[in-house]
Amino acid sequence: MSINPYVPILFLFVLGIGFAATSVLVFAKIGPTRYNRAKLDSYECGIEPSPQAAGGGRVPVKYYVTAMLFIVFDVESIFLFPFAVAFDQLGLFALIEMVLFVIAVFIAYAYVWRRGGLEWD
Repeated sequence: MSINPYVPILFLFVLGIGFAATSVLVFAKIGPTRYNRAKLDSYECGIEPSPQAAGGGRVPVKYYVTAMLFIVFDVESIFLFPFAVAFDQLGLFALIEMVLFVIAVFIAYAYVWRRGGLEWD
C-alpha cells in the first residue's frame, strides 16, 4: 500500500495552522492585559500621533526607491531558484541567459548605489 504524495504536505499545512491557532489562543489567555493610553494609541515610533504628516502628507521618495529595490532583488531570487534546481537539464544557453540577467540586475544596483539610493539621511 503506497501513501499519497500529498499527505505530508497536508500534514505540514494542518500542523502549521494548528501551531498558529494554539499560539494565539494560549498567549491571549496567559498574556498580560494591562492596558494604558500608550498601548491603545497608534504606533508612530514614539512620536505623538497627528492628524496630518509633518511634510504635508507626502511620503519621501526614498520609501519608493527602497520598495522598488526590494521588488527587483525579490524577482531576481525568484528567477534564480528554479535555475539552480534545474541547472543540469538546462544547458549552456540557460547559463548564458542567467549570467546576462544577473549582470542587468547588478547594473541597476550599481546605478542606484552611485545615485545614493542606498544611503539613509
